[in-house]
Amino acid sequence: MPQPTSGYRRLFALPGARAFTAGNLMARLPMGMFSVSAVMMIAGTRDSYALAGAVVAAGLAATALVAPWIARLVDRHGQSRIALPATLVAVLGELVLVLCARQGAPDWTLFAAYAATATTPNIGGMARARWAHLLKGDQGALHTANSFEQAADELCFMLGPVLAAFLCASLFPEAGTLVAALLLAAGMALFTAQRATEPPASAPSNAGRSPLRAPGMPALLAVCLAVGGVFGALEVVTLAFADARGHGTAAGLVLALQACGSFAAGLLYGALSPGGPAERRYPWCIAALAVALTLPLLAASLTGSLVLLAGTLLVSGMATAPTMITNMTLVQGLTPPGRLNEGMTLAVTGLLGGIALGSAAGGWTAEHVSPTAGYAVPVAAAGVALLIAVTRGPSPRPAALTVA
Repeated sequence: MPQPTSGYRRLFALPGARAFTAGNLMARLPMGMFSVSAVMMIAGTRDSYALAGAVVAAGLAATALVAPWIARLVDRHGQSRIALPATLVAVLGELVLVLCARQGAPDWTLFAAYAATATTPNIGGMARARWAHLLKGDQGALHTANSFEQAADELCFMLGPVLAAFLCASLFPEAGTLVAALLLAAGMALFTAQRATEPPASAPSNAGRSPLRAPGMPALLAVCLAVGGVFGALEVVTLAFADARGHGTAAGLVLALQACGSFAAGLLYGALSPGGPAERRYPWCIAALAVALTLPLLAASLTGSLVLLAGTLLVSGMATAPTMITNMTLVQGLTPPGRLNEGMTLAVTGLLGGIALGSAAGGWTAEHVSPTAGYAVPVAAAGVALLIAVTRGPSPRPAALTVA
């Protein structure tokens, strides 16, 4: 068995890898900050959590529509030509949102400004596309790279909300949004400046067919939708469970433990480089996730202890990263080379849609039944994901999906 860090040393020994990763992480951290910052800013200046939630939900819907189009432009014309201008439009939207919230502009201006942030490129997808370009033919190294990117996702979504809440609470309500916008612009500028590692743009004649038309891709995206439902429901139900027990301020820490478990599991999974086809591992990863999600349900229903619940969320989080890493490996294998960023953005869009649905289902169950019963929603969503994964049939290109 290789040393745990050997695979990662090999990745970052590649020329330019450290530089684009630094920009990638700087630009990715705001992804975990914007929603929390917007909610705290709007609620703080307008005294309405309902308005804040509606604005963020509308922005999420806009992102689901716009993100695949931005990704297609990135694949067609190159990361440096499209990503930075699109980011500047999104940053402008954030700044306008701050001004509108601060100056008491009509509510519709908040929706319009936040909708403009939907042009933010999928930085995680672009980073994975760079690794795929640098590691052509080396499926083992690509597995390690995908594992690192998934761990980076978890780290940013673990630290981002904490940083946003700290800035908004300790400085002023707009601080989180302003810092996130600055980090996004600076990180994307650094990322796109690394031209040597940028994958070449694909001419229309070489771009291949749409990833949506690739055999097996719709089923993978359906799994993403179901897994997104797990994430959305788990977050809302945990907030409701903690609040019902008078420990609402501890909910963020409890959720951070889940992300921490996924972060650690992602790094370990990448270092181990398991052999065999990702196609074969996929249902087992989802099955492990479904089983692990029964632990929070049991902890909540049998003990009602928030401390025990936090421990079970840490364990269940460890099943998240292997599932997402394997999913992204399959998406990469099915996506035409000239549409790689678009294919991965479609997967992220599926996750976002699932998060929205899961949040709604988990919130309804927590309010109309009980927060404890709400933990059955992520279990059910994982069960749906497993059913789709088992019945979707084999990949048409299994050879491309094997990790040596």
